[in-house]
Amino acid sequence: MTTEVVAVQPETSLAEAAGWMVRHHVSGLPVLDADGKLIGILTEGDLLHRPELGTCGRHGGWMRGIMRAETLAAEYAHTHGRQVGDVMTRNPTFVRPDMPLAKAAELMRHKQIKRLPVIRDDSLVGMLSRFDILRALAARLDESCEEASDTDILTAIETAMADEPWVPRTGMRLYVQQGHVKIEGKVGSAHEARALGILVRNTRGVTAVENCLEITSHAMSFETEME
Repeated sequence: MTTEVVAVQPETSLAEAAGWMVRHHVSGLPVLDADGKLIGILTEGDLLHRPELGTCGRHGGWMRGIMRAETLAAEYAHTHGRQVGDVMTRNPTFVRPDMPLAKAAELMRHKQIKRLPVIRDDSLVGMLSRFDILRALAARLDESCEEASDTDILTAIETAMADEPWVPRTGMRLYVQQGHVKIEGKVGSAHEARALGILVRNTRGVTAVENCLEITSHAMSFETEME
């Protein structure tokens, strides 16, 4: 997460907040009350429908006729407000510092959001963004290039295969020599053969993959893939 967080208050002008977002290259700003408690978040999505951009067209006459005045008024305040408190998303989704990164990434995907405030003891301690997830991913992808013994490689591949329900439980043969892996056996489709090749190639210490899997009764052999 990023610990140097730019935050705004509900009374902050929208012009100032938007300027902060542009200058600091962030897609969202946490909104804190006078006691420093998180009460909302201002995101790019909150600023998409604005009269200044010509993007908040009126509802058709028949739509306005069936919509409650309360709803129309709330929509008007959201699209025309000039203070952060008028426009922000209230009760934002947040995470705790000890939440596993995988769960935070899944939360972002499920909620379709780009940034998550990180809260400890009701205080804002950071922001977790998609870029932070990408940075962690890049570091973990580099780990696959590290060296490993042939025995460790074989064990890692067998463990990974056992965790995948689409991998055949019998008939798979693996040969490992100085990081070069040859895989033989029969699978039901080209998708399974390709996926097995990827599973093996992604294993730490693997330097080359010779995929000699057969698809049902039709033999299939891939050229050796070098990293």
